[in-house]
Amino acid sequence: MDISALEWGITIAVTVAVLAFDVVVIARHPHEPTLKECATALSVYIGAAVLFGAWIWIDHGSDFGIQFYAGWLTEYSLSIDNLFVFIILMAALKVPRKYQQEALMVGIILALVFRAIFIAVGYQLIENFSFVFYLFGAFLVYTAVNLVKSYRSEEDEDGKDNKVVAFAQRRLNVGDEFRGLKLFYVEHGSRVVSPMLIVIVALGTTDLLFALDSIPAIFGITQEPYLVFTANVFALMGLRQLYFLLGGLLKRLVYLSLGLSFILAFIGVKLVLHALHENELPFINGGEHVTAVPEISSLVSLGVIVVVLVVTAVASLRKDAKDGGHSGDPLLGGDPTAEAEQEQEPSGDAESREHRTT
Repeated sequence: MDISALEWGITIAVTVAVLAFDVVVIARHPHEPTLKECATALSVYIGAAVLFGAWIWIDHGSDFGIQFYAGWLTEYSLSIDNLFVFIILMAALKVPRKYQQEALMVGIILALVFRAIFIAVGYQLIENFSFVFYLFGAFLVYTAVNLVKSYRSEEDEDGKDNKVVAFAQRRLNVGDEFRGLKLFYVEHGSRVVSPMLIVIVALGTTDLLFALDSIPAIFGITQEPYLVFTANVFALMGLRQLYFLLGGLLKRLVYLSLGLSFILAFIGVKLVLHALHENELPFINGGEHVTAVPEISSLVSLGVIVVVLVVTAVASLRKDAKDGGHSGDPLLGGDPTAEAEQEQEPSGDAESREHRTT
């Protein structure tokens, strides 16, 4: 895929401009966004991703367009699953709702930085060492197995269990008051660290862990660094709005982890098959390429991903309806009396969420 320096420059410039605009707007007026705000922004981001994929399809060929859409859907579904952790972190660290946008914005920026680094490193590895496909494939299958195990054990996670966060809380003089993105201030005559810094540390370390399975997954779909980067950008851009728009609904997607485990395992197998075709390891087929095994096409990958996500969503919502639903969830408008309480209570309930896994 031939991407000019101009295309790279425009892509990076637009990404930075959108992020800078969001930071300035949110910092000036921290608030909990309305459903209309979230729906409008999310529609713009999704529409932009669809149009971008269409441009790739027309300008660079249908196969690259399919690779972008498959990669974007995979990264988007992984990002939605990661929202469960964000909800728990916000609840555990008691972030006021009006400041959650700022915390999420910082988390998204950190995620983009970490993933850009991982993409650069991953690309260099696969360009110079074909056996890396074996490692990526095995890692994704291992991650998929862990997702299933974690789903079955129904273990919840607590942001306070983050060792880096615990260390920071022990070593730093943390204040009691959130003051937006102001990370240091004077309280009772002494200089203290804002609890927002602890939230940023928690989100940063979590984003780093997310990138470990996210980047191998996208490289299993396409090895084009431009498509890998843009798929991640479009997947992360609407994450903040999705957090507020679907906060309560996320708890209903009880089979999401199972669906993602299947997708990750599928991509892992796809990577291993591709590695066999590129094989240079002397103890496998004498160092020769293994051409007898099939390769999974980009179109098949896209079809599998779409079908699994649709089946997962439908099955989850049907189970939720059968179990009585969550009609009392204030995020979905079921409990108007909860609005006042939510000023101090973060989105989601870490105690009641089921079947979450990283």
